[in-house]
Amino acid sequence: MDARTSNATEIDSRPTNNLLRRLSQADFALLAPHIMVENATANELLYNPGDDVQVVHFPCGPALATFVVPNEDGRDVETILVGREGAVGGIVSEGYLPAYTRICVKFGGPFARIHVSKLEAAKQRSPSLRHVFARYADCMLAQIFQSTACNAIHSIEQRTAKWMLAAMERTGDASSVPLTHEQLATLLGVGRSYASRVLQSFKAEGVLDTRRGSILVRNREGLRLRACMCNEAVKMHFEEVLRGVYPTEEGEPQLGMTSKR
Repeated sequence: MDARTSNATEIDSRPTNNLLRRLSQADFALLAPHIMVENATANELLYNPGDDVQVVHFPCGPALATFVVPNEDGRDVETILVGREGAVGGIVSEGYLPAYTRICVKFGGPFARIHVSKLEAAKQRSPSLRHVFARYADCMLAQIFQSTACNAIHSIEQRTAKWMLAAMERTGDASSVPLTHEQLATLLGVGRSYASRVLQSFKAEGVLDTRRGSILVRNREGLRLRACMCNEAVKMHFEEVLRGVYPTEEGEPQLGMTSKR
């Protein structure tokens, strides 16, 4: 078995999370004994605001987690989605870490989980492991910045198309998104009736169709043309900082890849 085949086999044995698959063999070996992979269902609560963050959750395959910010008027607003490109909870912090937002499972599937203390112990032993997770924290912060700007300047239609494309990229499903009208409204921070009107306009244009509990994309290029460029900006930053981790059609990351800078 040549080195390339050996590396491919080693990656295939890991959970289907690009951040974990990007780690070198030595760094992943520090985490592997402490990782548990468990299935989570949609809407499962991972953290409430103020909870002590003790477990890091790595969405795998089509699973997605979301950060939900509750507001004083009773509405919840979803800020960013995290899929197999990353993790939620205790990425770079040490000691007591209270959750700021509610973190929920958006789309069900497998999650790899490790206790924060085990991750911290491994990072103390490996500067390269600390380096990867610090870079991921930078990418997540960039995603939050971009989401803030997007909500301020882009139309509901642009943001709807953006969210659908972001979900499809992370789940790997090129034709559908398991979203209800109500869930889409929460993503956009608007009322359900407003989200329904936007979907109706997209349906009239032949871009998508709706089914019970899901949205079917009929014209992905048409959807892309209606989206803002926020997904692309986030993807470009991921490629600069952690090449190969953000899900694209180009495939999974290579073992132990180095960043460009």
